[in-house]
Amino acid sequence: MIGLLDLGSLATLLPIANTALIVISGLFLLLGYAFIRRKHVRRHRRSMLTAVVFAALFLVVYVTRALLLPTRIFAGEGAMRIVYLVILGSHTILATTIVPLILLTLRRALRGDFGRHRAIARVTLPIWLYVVATGWLVYMMLYHLPG
Repeated sequence: MIGLLDLGSLATLLPIANTALIVISGLFLLLGYAFIRRKHVRRHRRSMLTAVVFAALFLVVYVTRALLLPTRIFAGEGAMRIVYLVILGSHTILATTIVPLILLTLRRALRGDFGRHRAIARVTLPIWLYVVATGWLVYMMLYHLPG
């Protein structure tokens, strides 16, 4: 596939793909949450597994992009740069901590340990949604704010 695309095309395509994958993951998280609140366990399970699949695809694309392309630097200055760095910092810290939380939450659900699953899911869900939202925001600030 890389032979068909130049690095400029990849530099445009991969960040968009990354953002789309993580936002889709977040939408399935919200859908799964809505289903479990209505006691639709099977639909909840499907939605949450779909969220995990899209998050895993995100990770593959993210690592691919990091290996192939240089890091993009935020072009904003002053207060906007500080806002960006605060968002990026919190996003980065929580993005690294969310992976083990997701795996533990998933493991407890798959093992049928629903009491402990529910307890950790109450922590995992808001952090995961924050990572999704700030990931989208970082993308928007990097690629769509005038520099």
